[in-house]
Amino acid sequence: MSNEIQLTDANFNQEVVKSSIPVLVDFWAPWCGPCKMIAPVIEELAGEYAGRVKICKLNTDENPDSAAAYKISAIPTILLFKGGKLARELVGLQSKDELKRRLDELIA
Repeated sequence: MSNEIQLTDANFNQEVVKSSIPVLVDFWAPWCGPCKMIAPVIEELAGEYAGRVKICKLNTDENPDSAAAYKISAIPTILLFKGGKLARELVGLQSKDELKRRLDELIA
């Protein structure tokens, strides 16, 4: 059982913008090689940060409106939100250490 939340265009606002805790959103697609490489890292972070940061995934192929709203042009793109506002954008493959550092900044 994964701790990740699967986002859709329909639930994005509720899960991300209205979240009471910081949110990491992984914008990905099934055909994207780097997305597959980072997926296990995102899953580990979802377990490690459970209750402190909401870890979400959004399939850009199935949910183009949310991807377009945040001008996602390359995947994987990871957006970090705090208080419903975009706090940081990370494009491309990121190391687990880098993601942890950014999440720790977010919850500090």
